[in-house]
Amino acid sequence: MGIKAYAAKWFANIIHRQTLKWSLDPVGTQEKVFQSLINQAKGTLFGEDHNFSGIKSYQDFRQAVPIRDYEGLKPYIQKIIEGAENVLWSGKPTYFAKTSGTTSGVKYIPISKESMPFQIAGARNALLAYIYETGNSSFVEGKLIFLSGSPELEEKSGIQTGRLSGIVNHHVPKYLRRNQLPSYTTNCIEDWETKLDKIVEETISQDMTLISGIPPWMQMYFDRLHEKSGKMAGNLFPNLSVIVHGGVNFEPYKAKLQESISKKVSFIETFPASEGFFAYQDSQKEVGLLLLLNSGIFYEFVPSNEIFSDNPTRLTIGEVELGVNYAIILNTNAGLWGYNLGDTIKFVSKNPYKIVVTGRIKHFISAFGEHVIAEEVEECLSETSRQLGARIVEFTVAPQVNPTDSEHPYHEWFIEFESIPDNLDKFRMILDDKLQQKNIYYKDLLTGNILDPLHISPIQKDGFINYMKSIGKLGGQNKLPRLSNDRIIADKLKPYLVEIMSAN
Repeated sequence: MGIKAYAAKWFANIIHRQTLKWSLDPVGTQEKVFQSLINQAKGTLFGEDHNFSGIKSYQDFRQAVPIRDYEGLKPYIQKIIEGAENVLWSGKPTYFAKTSGTTSGVKYIPISKESMPFQIAGARNALLAYIYETGNSSFVEGKLIFLSGSPELEEKSGIQTGRLSGIVNHHVPKYLRRNQLPSYTTNCIEDWETKLDKIVEETISQDMTLISGIPPWMQMYFDRLHEKSGKMAGNLFPNLSVIVHGGVNFEPYKAKLQESISKKVSFIETFPASEGFFAYQDSQKEVGLLLLLNSGIFYEFVPSNEIFSDNPTRLTIGEVELGVNYAIILNTNAGLWGYNLGDTIKFVSKNPYKIVVTGRIKHFISAFGEHVIAEEVEECLSETSRQLGARIVEFTVAPQVNPTDSEHPYHEWFIEFESIPDNLDKFRMILDDKLQQKNIYYKDLLTGNILDPLHISPIQKDGFINYMKSIGKLGGQNKLPRLSNDRIIADKLKPYLVEIMSAN
């Protein structure tokens, strides 16, 4: 065992004891975070506007601070961009994480000197929890690849600005720098396919032991490795043992990724965002991600069916129930207050508090009142694929409200298969039946002859990649929306369809 591997085991024990301490007192931990946040932000513009000096309890806070999305906080962020200090948090942000918004255009999410360490600690502790449980620390001695955005940053009003993954790249611990791939120069390449070719060139002959990234971009990497070498990743990298993933639901990608790796590896799921690092998988034996309650974030939870209400129920960690879909509301040490993240989660454990990510608030289909959510769609597709032995590369779903090929409207599923099933109609019928079982409103619309059963529109090989390239969002942290309530994406996918008319 090398020095790094030995040190990692020692450090994993320390972090485990610290994690155990705060996770055994979740309510008390969150109360300390709450009080600390309020005290530190009293002198800010936001704190003065919302009478933070008069807040003595969470009930006071709830009355003083409404739930907002990015648009609601944008006037404050604009003041920061214009050079003001002490606006949302003391001083000025250390960074702006630049991200795309569906309604806001480019969003600038503040990252403070207090919040940045928790972004790093979250990713680090996910690995240390794995080491503590499994005893496998040998991977830290090999080469580690982080498929990320460019680390090149620009300045906006004196604040370093860039993609979160690029910002984080500047904070990789020194003891891992020599193990890290790709090179800084390669990471700075903006064009994803050019960058991918360079990553393959730099890594194909290395002793890769850990690979981290968003599943669809990892799959592209594995496919490119196979094209170049004729070998699966597990054969190229015999010591590869850990895959770290996050950003999208893993299940639709899991079977194909496992096939591409062709050997047994451990998967570690994480839940990071520009707004904070929220949770990570702390066990290979249990379902769920450990919610990080001591990371400078005070969480609120709103039942997802109330999030657009005028006066939604706002709950703290001690008030949540298992199995309920909640929208996450953030209050952070970077100055996000009553901030609607847009993600939905369910609690699967209260001892400790563990979650599963179920989707996005705005990513659902309810063109006819069915309110089909991402969790239902992803579970149905995963179950059907397992049952029929299919491999899914990528997919998205949209309503067809004015069909010319059907008597009634329907949901159109655009699916790129690794290999189109021999009996696509059977796949479609099983998939539709599973969705009816999971969503009674959808079933009622079918039995009431309001909707026809779903249609499948197969996508050409690399069709989604080419679509993402066409809109300038190939690679990095960009993700394809699973569900839409309009035809914007659906109509742009027409050039990438496979002409199989018997699919419906």
